[in-house]
Amino acid sequence: MTEPQETAAAPAEGPGPAAPRVVRRRDWLPSLIWLIPIVAALVGIGLVVKILRERGPEIVVTLQSAEGLEAGKTAVRYKDVQIGTVQRISLAPDRSRVRVQVQLTKDAHGFTAKDTRFWVVKPRLDISGVSGLGTLLSGPFIGVDVGVSEETSDEFTGLEAPPVVTRESSGRQYTLHANDVGSLDIGSPVYFRRIKVGQLMSYQLDPDGHGVTLRVFVNTPYDQFVGVNSRFWHASGVNVKLDASGLQVRTESLAAIVLGGIAFGAPDDQRGPDAVENTSFALAADEASALKPPDGPAETMLLYFNQSLRGLSPGAPVDFRGIALGEVKSIGLQFDRPGQEFRMPVLVTLYPDRLRRLGAVGITGSSDGAARDQQLRRLIAKGLRGQLRTGNLLTGQVYVALDFFPKAASANLDFSKVPFELPTVPNSLDEIQGQVQELAAKLNKIPFDKLSGDLRKTLQTLDKTLGSAEAAVTRINNDVTPEISAAMKDARRTLSTATRTLNTTDRTLSEESPLQQDMRHTLQELSRAAASIRVLTDYLERHPESLLRGKPEDKP
Repeated sequence: MTEPQETAAAPAEGPGPAAPRVVRRRDWLPSLIWLIPIVAALVGIGLVVKILRERGPEIVVTLQSAEGLEAGKTAVRYKDVQIGTVQRISLAPDRSRVRVQVQLTKDAHGFTAKDTRFWVVKPRLDISGVSGLGTLLSGPFIGVDVGVSEETSDEFTGLEAPPVVTRESSGRQYTLHANDVGSLDIGSPVYFRRIKVGQLMSYQLDPDGHGVTLRVFVNTPYDQFVGVNSRFWHASGVNVKLDASGLQVRTESLAAIVLGGIAFGAPDDQRGPDAVENTSFALAADEASALKPPDGPAETMLLYFNQSLRGLSPGAPVDFRGIALGEVKSIGLQFDRPGQEFRMPVLVTLYPDRLRRLGAVGITGSSDGAARDQQLRRLIAKGLRGQLRTGNLLTGQVYVALDFFPKAASANLDFSKVPFELPTVPNSLDEIQGQVQELAAKLNKIPFDKLSGDLRKTLQTLDKTLGSAEAAVTRINNDVTPEISAAMKDARRTLSTATRTLNTTDRTLSEESPLQQDMRHTLQELSRAAASIRVLTDYLERHPESLLRGKPEDKP
């Protein structure tokens, strides 16, 4: 744009009018072209202000891996509502984990509580089922479980898997103590009357390494059924128990077979007052041990058996006429130097309170030492003994039975020994074997050869007597009247028949007769049968499983 120039006329050489003066016009108004950048700047400033006003806190979530995450794209969601976006992904200084920088929205200030939990939501297959299928199309995102702590933080450690129970779930948590976790895992169900009412949240090894601590969550309203006297037990898989009582199979549900589980209940359905949050319970191995009444103080006794202990194992029951009083603690082998023989010691644990609960007096009596010894002395004098008995012929399992045997030999008692030694008697199978052996020995003592010789002599004497009688009858037949002769003929026929009968008897009882051979053969078979019974008894003691599987073939 050309500005007007000031011009002045050259002065006249002579006097005359002055020349006109041209003055430049000043343009003080700005050009309209500058309005465009000004408006753009104002809009930009407004957007920045809006972003800053709507911008929430910025946090960093540390994860094991950034698989599926993308900066500027991956969302942070709570109840399927987006509350933030991943801004940047980088490696940690030690390169062991990744740092995900997340920009939260203005309304997400409450998600900076220190106990807030973050995890990556993606398709997963675990014991609790399949989850995160919706991310197959939308892609993974970061899930949030808002915390309740008043303390805030901008650094969080992400979970490797979604939490089993979120803080919005209604219910109570309880602590369980067990020797091991068995087949349990995080998410394993908790059952009450075979209804799923909760799940296992976490487990960890105790500091001393002697057990594990588990935390379970019971949903509302089922938490009202957890009382201070409730009992928890493993309901995992299939509980197969094979003992002297036979084979027992028990399971809680089909899900428990696959996932494992925990069940709880109260003895005799007497729940008691409600258990408060974080109450500690013991986790039993099975329902029977969890619900059984307390056994009270235990007493240890020692029993010696002079027979094979095959089929007896630690944990086998010790009963008194069908009532379980205890269990076998250990078995062993001991050499008796004075007697130069092996003895089989069996250590048992007895619980006298089990009899007292039934209204009976315990075998060991009162807690007073002198009264206990006196009562034991009376019971043993009446025949109280320990005996091994077969609990199951199919499995070969045996147990220790306490019973009275009035004909048992007297026993010397020494109450100074610890543990006290309770006398024993042989079991029924050994008695049968001894009776068979005794019968075989008596049969072998019978002099069958001498008896057969005496019988032959007797028959020969009888034959001579009959011959003399026949001669006498002949003489009488020739001397008497014909009437008597007819009678005598009948007598002769009778005597002849008797003679034939005696001859037949003589042949039957002769040494080479079939009867004698059959009798000898029968006695030999009886002796072999007795030997076979002894062999069978010994074999069954060594191999009770042959009743089910048969006798194994001999290896070449």
